[in-house]
Amino acid sequence: MSISPGLLPIGIELEGGEPAVLNAARFNRHTFWCGQSGSGKTYALGVVLEQLLAHTGLPMVIFDPNADFVRLGEVRSDAPKDAAAPLRERDIRVLRAGDTLRVRFQALPVRIKAALLSIDPLRDREEYRVMLDLAESLRRSHPQEVVADLLSSEDSAQRALGLRIANLGVLDWDMWAYDRQSASEVIAERPDATVLDIGGYEHADQSLLVALSVLDDLWQRREERRPVLLVIDEAHNLASGELDSPLGQAVREQLIRIAAEGRKYGLWLLLSTQRPSKVHPGIISQCDNLALMKMSSPLDLQELAAVFGFAPDALLARSPLFAQGQALFAGGFIAQPELVQMGARLTHEGGSDVRVPLR
Repeated sequence: MSISPGLLPIGIELEGGEPAVLNAARFNRHTFWCGQSGSGKTYALGVVLEQLLAHTGLPMVIFDPNADFVRLGEVRSDAPKDAAAPLRERDIRVLRAGDTLRVRFQALPVRIKAALLSIDPLRDREEYRVMLDLAESLRRSHPQEVVADLLSSEDSAQRALGLRIANLGVLDWDMWAYDRQSASEVIAERPDATVLDIGGYEHADQSLLVALSVLDDLWQRREERRPVLLVIDEAHNLASGELDSPLGQAVREQLIRIAAEGRKYGLWLLLSTQRPSKVHPGIISQCDNLALMKMSSPLDLQELAAVFGFAPDALLARSPLFAQGQALFAGGFIAQPELVQMGARLTHEGGSDVRVPLR
């Protein structure tokens, strides 16, 4: 059976056995994807991302904390040639922590630098004031030179800021771009997909800073109205209501802003998580598409039923019984709520379960 243009084949309908398809055009709405550990969530998400790459010109930025999508550009040897052929032509760039995944310190707005340094505008008034006064110097000069000047200053507030930066050791991180390309600059070139391997850093704040710098740059460029799909795997790491660090709170607030206002600018979210209850409700409530895999938690299913009223209760109730790779799709990107057995991947999955060793 042939598939009409604009429809993405993702598997087989559980009831009826017909090909299951998603409407590519309706990824211009936010999508929520969830399933408990072992449900096949990451593998199934890869199936959909491959189809988007093969059949649309929608660029993707994938926030990948577990290196599950770093092989998205590697076509499997057993993949059907016709289906996989478009993927061989796509520009897929993988930026890895400690190597090519970089942030330009000088380009960070003062408020992000302050969050990185845990400087509160009211509690740390003098240091924040120094940052504002030095904003231009921090944009034009090497940060180490600025810190050296601060440490030798006779002004107590300047010395305090210099000591804070030196004591935290953030300038010693290997993530700074300096004379190399930053992640935001790569994304601005709009490759077909940019995979950000954010899980390989020594400090959790480094992953948060990468996410915040990318999200903030895209938001600052929003008037360009250049569409991009922001795929956030393990979304609770960036969108939890429980994030309490300055950087964590800033990332969550930026995602809430994009969820509420980004759609009209072409900033579309695809959030994937094991626990819906761990994602801020202000983000979930803005999603118009739902993909649900096996979910045994009654509380999570109750929350999903309350938020996604377009998903029939009878189908939601079947989620605890789903086999691996089975999913409920509902919302704007499918003609009607449907149970689906997901198809096979065309590219390699980066991560996989560790097997029990047998004798």
